[in-house]
Formats: sequence, C-alpha cells, structure tokens
Amino acid sequence: MSETAIPAASATSVPRTTSAAAGTPRSRDARISLGALQITLALFYAFASALPKLIAHPSAAESFDKLGWGSTGMYTIGALELAGAIALLIPLLSSVGAVALSALMVGAFIVNVTVVQGSYVATPLILILPLALIACARRSHTTELLRLVRRRA
Repeated sequence: MSETAIPAASATSVPRTTSAAAGTPRSRDARISLGALQITLALFYAFASALPKLIAHPSAAESFDKLGWGSTGMYTIGALELAGAIALLIPLLSSVGAVALSALMVGAFIVNVTVVQGSYVATPLILILPLALIACARRSHTTELLRLVRRRA
C-alpha cells in the first residue's frame, strides 16, 4: 500500500458532528419535539384554560367569584392566557410568551396556596417546567425581537 492510498474502512467512516448548526438528525428531532411541545401547550392554554374564562363557563365564573375577582379578573386572566398561547405559536414571540405564561403560573400557584388550597396546587408548577424549557431553547428569538424593536425605535 502506498503512502497516498486511503484504506477502504477509513474512507467510509466519517465521524458525524453533533453541532446543532450542522443540522444533525438529533438537533432536528429536538427542534421537532420542542415545536410539538409548544403546540401542545398552546392548545392547552387556549382551549382548556383561556376558553372557559372567556366564555364565562359557570365553573370559571364561580371560581373567580369565590376569589372576589369577579368577571373582570376572569376575562383578564383568560385574555392573558390566550395571548400567551398565541405567542407560543409565533416563532419570534415564543420565548416571550413562555416567560409571560410562566409568570401567570407563578401567580396561579400563589393564589392556589394562599386562597384556594385545593388539590391542584402543584399544577402551575408542573406547567412552568416545559415553559421554562421553551423560554431557554428559544431565547435567541428574544434577542432577534429586541434587535427588531431597537431598529424601529
């Protein structure tokens, strides 16, 4: 074998890069999974959480009346949840939407612990975890959004 010849085994075994920028199958799968998580959370917040408040479902109205917030609080929280759900679906706003929904969940946790003291106290904390993952993974979108806002100002 000459010095310039390449053995057949080494010519076919090219190591794969693990860089996300290189577009590896792993990074593609992670992006798809993250997108599916965003869609799932957006559907949950829009239909299971915001819609009952926005249509004044009796169970939601009763809960907000017990809190002393009435229909104004119910519609406000419902509108904020719907806005967060929509933001999760818009790539440029996904990180901001996740942070905003996380803030709502912190408030929901505090209200559940101090006022309601029901069986669903941990639910807001459980929802914060995937929202934090989205906010962290999509933080480059926030940087891009800030760049656009500063350019327009």
